[in-house]
Amino acid sequence: MNPFRKLDGLVAPMDRANVDTDAIIPKQFLKSIKRSGFGPNLFDEWRYLDVGQPGQDASGRPKNPDFVLNQPRYQGAQILLARDNFGCGSSREHAPWALEDFGFRVILAPSFADIFYNNCFKNGLLPIKLAASEMDALFAQCLGTAGYRLMVDLEARTITRPDGKVISFDVDAFRRECLLNGWDDIGLTLRHADKIREFEARRRIDQPWLFA
Repeated sequence: MNPFRKLDGLVAPMDRANVDTDAIIPKQFLKSIKRSGFGPNLFDEWRYLDVGQPGQDASGRPKNPDFVLNQPRYQGAQILLARDNFGCGSSREHAPWALEDFGFRVILAPSFADIFYNNCFKNGLLPIKLAASEMDALFAQCLGTAGYRLMVDLEARTITRPDGKVISFDVDAFRRECLLNGWDDIGLTLRHADKIREFEARRRIDQPWLFA
């Protein structure tokens, strides 16, 4: 998992509440567990005018010109503005995989579905909860300013707007440490690799019948 410390990123606004995981990555794309390759199918039913299928080349598919992520001004966005209850619905881990594979590293919203929120941290995404009034101001500035960017500093736990205003945010200390160091669940386990090898070596001596 890539570490996250600071990001100066382009912002895209998704002004919808209750965006569920089936909208983020539709069910037909859940057959793969590779964690990669889901970006072209992020928000598939909203981005395209046809019905997408697994393994289909998305480069030639007709796009919905009214969908926010298809607008030229938001190409390359790494920060997503969202509304209440983002990531609700089923607990599919493919949702943060698709968001990360598309290029997003930060999601700002007043609230998130709990399982989705936890899955984001485990897959290199930083979900930040902000007051509705702060989100309203960010949406207004983003919609009114082409090329709108934010500076997100996980070490300092701050977001800096282009007008200089600094917004502080809270994040669990353990989750923050994991993101700063790029530790997913496997990475956390491998920090104890020496002790694991020591245990296995001792077990071969103490219980040799298990290895016959």
